[in-house]
Parts: sequence; structure tokens; C-alpha cells
Amino acid sequence: MTEQQQPTDFASTRDADCPPESFRSGFIAIVGRPNVGKSTLLNHLIGQKISITSRKAQTTRHRIHGIFTDAHAQFVFVDTPGFQTKHLNALNRGMNRVVTSSLRDVQIVIFVLEALRYDERDQEVLKLLPDNRPVLLVINKIDEVADKGQLFTFAERVAQDFKFAEIIPVSAKQDIKLDELREALRRHLPPGELIYDADDITDRSEKFLAAEMLREKVFRFTGDELPYSVSVVIEQFKLEGKLRRINAAILVDKEAHKAMLIGKKGEKLKEIATQARLDMEKLFDGKVFLEVFVKVRSGWADDARVLRSLGYE
Repeated sequence: MTEQQQPTDFASTRDADCPPESFRSGFIAIVGRPNVGKSTLLNHLIGQKISITSRKAQTTRHRIHGIFTDAHAQFVFVDTPGFQTKHLNALNRGMNRVVTSSLRDVQIVIFVLEALRYDERDQEVLKLLPDNRPVLLVINKIDEVADKGQLFTFAERVAQDFKFAEIIPVSAKQDIKLDELREALRRHLPPGELIYDADDITDRSEKFLAAEMLREKVFRFTGDELPYSVSVVIEQFKLEGKLRRINAAILVDKEAHKAMLIGKKGEKLKEIATQARLDMEKLFDGKVFLEVFVKVRSGWADDARVLRSLGYE
């Protein structure tokens, strides 16, 4: 399919007197290769951090719904893992199934590219995109491009490979053109009622979110030292008034990884736990008592039984 289209600036078309019968709602998949900013885009579109981010590939592993509701529409964004083309162990195969199944269950697809970067990894994802639903090309990280004129040429080149409904350049991290993106999405949403309560921001439980917040901090504070095959299990989650009492285990493959996470005199693990607790308290709007342990479970990322118990399949 070939069609060339240039990025467009969208003026707001919201009508304060919009009648109730024009309300729209639907599911919107956010797809792309790893590290193009899908989770950051989700967090900024809904105005709350629910999906974890890091520079490490394969950070997002689960399908997460992020919900944004205004007077005219409810957008249910479906954050998906980056589609894996290498290192296809059981974990990565499960993540790819999440991506493909998500594309079957939505009304709109957002295909995210990093500005001025388009290669065979992106083209692998492009092959998965449906041709019977609107697909919007979102070119992310435009704040990192000095010559904005390059974006038009870049968009034309990508549009030769797929017929996109619209093309929108944004910077998720800097909140640039996200209102225009919401307006473009609203135009393509079908008429419908509320899918979730108007004040919901996600379909995931606090227990799930706590595990994700801790896993994010593991990635952020270990960098490239620790392989991505790390997971978190919440072994206890108790609500006592406004206090949440949480016991969590970080699963690693090897004893050496355990020592790396704990650090000298336990300082690294303490830092990880502290930063995770602060994020949880902000998200849950209440005090959190967090205890964190590190456990070795060799080969968990290629063990289907373990993956099922952790919710990856």
C-alpha cells in the first residue's frame, strides 16, 4: 500500500455544548518496537504514571489499560510490550502474543516511531497492523530533532509502506501535541457508552502496579549490569486504613545477580525499595510500608509454568 501524507497540526475541535448522544468510546492499542516511548506516551495521555518506563528494552511485559475520560469521550489505551524479533525465549514469545492479541481487540491502533529512526524492527511491527481499522502514525521524541523540516521527509518515507489514517508528530515526554493526538483519536472512535467508570485510570490492581513500580526501579538502578530477566512477586499486600503493607520478592536468575541487586551492605536494595515506595505512595495517595527481598529462581524466563504463575502467559 502506498500513500504519502504529511504531519498535520490539529486545532482543537471540542464543543462545550456537545450533546450526550455524541459521546464516543473505544480501545486504542499503542504498538511499536522496544524503546520508542510507548509507555511514556500512555502515561502522559492519561496524566498519571501507571506504566513503567526505563531505557532498558523489554521493560513493559503485560497489556495495561490506561483510561482517559473527558466530557466527550473515553479513551481506553492499551499499552503493549515492544515487539521482540530477537532472543525469543518463552517470556518474549508470550510478550509477542500480547501484542498480536491486542491488535485484534481494539478500534484504533497507534503505531509509534522514534523521530527519524525507521528500520527493519519497525517494519516487522508494521506487518502486524490491521488494514480494516484506523492506524495513526505517531512520530515521538520530536523535541530531540533540531531541524523540524526533516520530520516531513521522514513521514513521507514511512507512509510509503502503509496507509495511515493520520500522522501526528509528538513529544510524549514534553507533552507536545498530545492534545492534537487526542483530538485525532476522538474523530476515529465509534459512538459508545462509558466502558469504565469516569474516574478510573487503569484496569490493573494496586498489587499489580506495586510490582511494576518496584521492577522499574530495579531496572533504573542497575542499568545494563543486570539482565532483563528480572521479575517481581508481591507476596503480601494488606490495606490497614490508609496504610498499605507490602512484602515483595525480586526474582533473579543467578546468585551473582542477587549480590548485584543487594549491593554493598544492602545499600542498592535499600535505594531501590525507597524509590519504589515513594512512587507507590504518590500513586496510591497513602503511606506504604514496603519490605523487599531478593530470591534466585534459575531459568524462570524460559519456564512456561513459572511464567503462568507470574501472569506472563
